[in-house]
Amino acid sequence: MPETRETVLVLDFGGQYAQLIARRVRELNVYCEIRPCHTPPEQLAGCKGIIFTGGPGSVYQPDAPLCSPQVFQLGVPVLGICYGAQVMAQLLGGQVAPTAAPEFGETPVSFSKESGLFAGIPDSICWMSHNDAVAQLPQGFVSSAASQGCPVAAMEDPERKFYAVQFHPEVGHTEHGDAMLRNFLYHICGCRGEWEMGSFTQQTVEALKERLKGKRVLCGLSGGVDSSVAAMLVHRAIGRDLTCIFVDHGLLRKDEGDLVEEVFTREFDMNIIRVNAGPRFLAKLAGVTEPEQKRKIIGEEFIRVFEEESAKLGKMDLLCQGTIYPDVVESGTGQAAVIKSHHNVGGLPEDIGFEGLVEPLRDLFKDEVRRVGLELGIPQQLVWRQPFPGPGLAVRIIGEITAQRVKTLQEADAIFREEVANFGLEREIGQYFAVLTGTKSVGVMGDGRSYGETIALRAVNTTDFMTADWVHLPYELLGKASNRIVNQVAGVTRVVYDVTSKPPATIEWE
Repeated sequence: MPETRETVLVLDFGGQYAQLIARRVRELNVYCEIRPCHTPPEQLAGCKGIIFTGGPGSVYQPDAPLCSPQVFQLGVPVLGICYGAQVMAQLLGGQVAPTAAPEFGETPVSFSKESGLFAGIPDSICWMSHNDAVAQLPQGFVSSAASQGCPVAAMEDPERKFYAVQFHPEVGHTEHGDAMLRNFLYHICGCRGEWEMGSFTQQTVEALKERLKGKRVLCGLSGGVDSSVAAMLVHRAIGRDLTCIFVDHGLLRKDEGDLVEEVFTREFDMNIIRVNAGPRFLAKLAGVTEPEQKRKIIGEEFIRVFEEESAKLGKMDLLCQGTIYPDVVESGTGQAAVIKSHHNVGGLPEDIGFEGLVEPLRDLFKDEVRRVGLELGIPQQLVWRQPFPGPGLAVRIIGEITAQRVKTLQEADAIFREEVANFGLEREIGQYFAVLTGTKSVGVMGDGRSYGETIALRAVNTTDFMTADWVHLPYELLGKASNRIVNQVAGVTRVVYDVTSKPPATIEWE
């Protein structure tokens, strides 16, 4: 195990909630990491506990993802969740079979009053999502919970500290899920709860001071929360031996480039080089309408600009990146297929010219990064900055990118975000933005006919950005935003609201 801090490990069997389980554990002040289910048992030794995730398969299928049975010989408490519960039953001599009536959604469950996992928890609603269930208990186990359709909604072997639940305690729909996880962590695993963001910030700065002494570090600063917090941690450690290059590709939201420069140069005295490359990017994008081509052009041009500016600085020792834990997981840490390859995961090209990477946030989730940012004194408007794609507004403008179309979207998007804030919802929504749809429609402006652009507004809630539900925004908010956009943004005659969830749609339009 890395370091000496108490750690609980999540073994990923391909479940969609692997990251959510780890976040819930950390919210209970216990450090947690995700490992693939096929991780050799010797690499799991020394942890305080292990949690098996759910998964989409059936444990009795020939190609079912399983862990080594030797995991149960480590002397470590284990909690199996959904598919993970079935893995435990299968490997320890029980039997798993299809249920007569599958359970999905909110389900009443009754709990044993003798169970340590359910101590203090009344019969209540849990979130079920299964076609299979434990049909025969392994030797030494007893059933500790039941629903109408699932006689073994939970099972346990307290002597060996093995526990399993057929439902999902990590999701908000399970009424006392946090209490169940707390019981497992503190009463069964014996955790002390020493994981705090304040100690992380202090310890990270001290470690960076030691590691980076006498080194020159370069950082690509985007103004997003990840790169901003990573840069601030390194700046606290080595001051102006950190140089940040802020490439403004002209596709940022309204006034964002000025805000980033103002905050980090004047408030924190960071060594920042701002490159106003908007005209250069627009020239490369002229006439391009295909989304992937836009992304490739912007990505390649960004690298060229960054290389040109860094070459002017002379020898730099290390490159600082805002890699966070979901980047690592999504790039292939778990049993599931790679979700998306992240440009900042997987190592540096051999010829990049740096000794290595500085990734101070590599172990953190997004909400933890934000807490560190606030501790470092970064203004809330940057810490709570809306998620923003690397290509910027280029993938929110359908069709050709021009200076005028960028300005149109910047103005409309700023109005929408302002109205969301006026209603006090800016932290209640996962992501919200405007899209220039490329669709024109007839309107009436004054006494004359107009033919202008259509703006789409998009707002979604999500826990992991893998799935998302559209937000039922107040009609009054939508009405005010629409009225202001068509009256204040030249060339816009119509505003629509996107009510499509992910899947089938994606969060972004391109």
